[in-house]
Amino acid sequence: MSEHCGICGCLLHHRGDYAKPTAKGRSHATKHHYVAERFFGRSKNRPNTIREPIFLKYPYNIEKRYVLYCYECHEELIHNPVLLPDDIKRLNELMRIRGLTEKTKNYSRKKIAERIMLFHEALHLGIKNLLDSEKNKGHQH
Repeated sequence: MSEHCGICGCLLHHRGDYAKPTAKGRSHATKHHYVAERFFGRSKNRPNTIREPIFLKYPYNIEKRYVLYCYECHEELIHNPVLLPDDIKRLNELMRIRGLTEKTKNYSRKKIAERIMLFHEALHLGIKNLLDSEKNKGHQH
C-alpha cells in the first residue's frame, strides 16, 4: 500500500537516505504525533524520564494518534515555522487579551497549555480563512 505525506502528498518511502539532500532523502517517511507526546509527560527519546505534563486532560480527543509526513514537510515546515516580527507582536497582543502572558513563571503549566491551544486556534482559523478564500477565487487543483 502506498503512503503519502499528509501535507504535500508526495509518495513516501522507508528505504534509507533519511534526511539526505536528495529527492529520496526528502521523501523519507517520518511519523509525527498530532499533539506532542511530551505534552502528556511522555518521551520516547527519554524513556525513563518523567516530565511534568502540560495537558492533564486531553483537549483534542486524538491522543497518541499520528500522521506520516515526508522528511521535508516534517522537519523544514512543521518544526521550523516562519514567525515574523509582526506575527509575534500580534500573537503577544492576543495572548495579553486572553490573559495568557506572564511576568514571572510559577509552578503551574496551565498558561502554556492555554497558549498552545490558542496558537492552534489561530493557525486553524488562518488556514480555514485562506482555504475559503482560495476556493472562492476558484484556485482548486
